[in-house]
Amino acid sequence: MIKKVDHIGIAVNSLENALPFYTDVLKLPLLKIEIVESQKVKVAFLQAGETKLELLEPTSEDSTIAKFIEKRGEGIHHVALGVASIEERIIELKEKGIRMIDDAPRLGAGGAHIAFMHPKSSSGVLYELCEKKGLKG
Repeated sequence: MIKKVDHIGIAVNSLENALPFYTDVLKLPLLKIEIVESQKVKVAFLQAGETKLELLEPTSEDSTIAKFIEKRGEGIHHVALGVASIEERIIELKEKGIRMIDDAPRLGAGGAHIAFMHPKSSSGVLYELCEKKGLKG
């Protein structure tokens, strides 16, 4: 079911302020920065071995990430699990009683198809299923 930990999402107030720690101190390569309008975030992907770190900066005060930071502060937001056949994984999880935030995949950063599990079904951890159809990585 799970191929790998695809990335770890980290909520930050500002990519400009956060990136130097990751690129200059930790020496992680910056892969790309993009805006995901539908999620009201600006994201930066960094390579950390076989896993990526995804820094998430809110682009609107009403974005999920802005609300997260307001409530909990900056820090780890989610763990993304790479899967094949995301539609089948959603059905399988729901059959096992897992509550989903997304009942169907939606488009995420980098063109990936994503769906989130509700953290009440996973001991308080927000997990994202991530399928990269025809995409490298």
